Amino acid sequence: MPEPRPKREFTRSSSMVSMADKDFRRFSEFIHTECGIKLPTSKKTMVEARLQKRLRLLGMATFREYNDYIFSPSGLSEELSHLIDAITTNTTEFFRESKHFDIMRQVVLPHWVAMRGLVHPLRLWSAGCSSGEEPYTLAMVLSEYAEKTPGFRFSITATDISSQVLEKARRAVYPEDRVAGMTYDLKRKYLLRSKDRLKKLVRIVPDLRERVAFSRLNFMEEFSFNDPMDIIFCRNVMIYFDRTTQETLLNKFCRQLRKDGHLFIGHSESLTGMDLPLRQVSPTVYRRT
Repeated sequence: MPEPRPKREFTRSSSMVSMADKDFRRFSEFIHTECGIKLPTSKKTMVEARLQKRLRLLGMATFREYNDYIFSPSGLSEELSHLIDAITTNTTEFFRESKHFDIMRQVVLPHWVAMRGLVHPLRLWSAGCSSGEEPYTLAMVLSEYAEKTPGFRFSITATDISSQVLEKARRAVYPEDRVAGMTYDLKRKYLLRSKDRLKKLVRIVPDLRERVAFSRLNFMEEFSFNDPMDIIFCRNVMIYFDRTTQETLLNKFCRQLRKDGHLFIGHSESLTGMDLPLRQVSPTVYRRT
């Protein structure tokens, strides 16, 4: 008896190996316009690999079919968030680039208290917050500072373009190895262990979770806050943008940043040569002039 033929989806998946160069150019231009992310030809294989699951879930046989769907009115409204989730890279960890948090404790927060006093709560924005490790780290740092500075108050706004990572951030559940670099005291104060020890999971305590307000935001759209921010963290996000997009975005940040407020960027990022109302106070830390 002959062996049964494979199901259609398996034969179909074998044909999903390449996107036509013309389709990729159209696709990459769209992503750049919508999200600011640059996708050179060298990223084509990565894009194809990341979109395979979307094609299977939608029952589509080719990238051309997917492209046509994306550029249709219904596809644009229904698929865009899934597309962004698939394309964006979300690599982060607690206390990443730890020098920044030392500067926060030793320089920025004392400066803010000296300039503003304790009448107004400090407003901080984690822009491009991914799955929440950065804003929760900041919440720990600010909570520790508040314990030593009676009357100090703060609020944290955290945004990302990806709905998928924002859901992870709100759940605030992480593998134990993700918090390996935290001190014992911080773990004891701010983390809960899973009742099922085999799962090796931890969760941010409720009091800290309530300190962070998460919402979706696309940097390519116009945005504003009711009140200016005192501190903005946008680290290792702009590396995915071209220089023109970076400078446009940084000017948007400056409009949201209070005079004498601070901007933190990633250690692999640079503002050299850009016309911005910022003065460097430390490597990758700037103050609004």
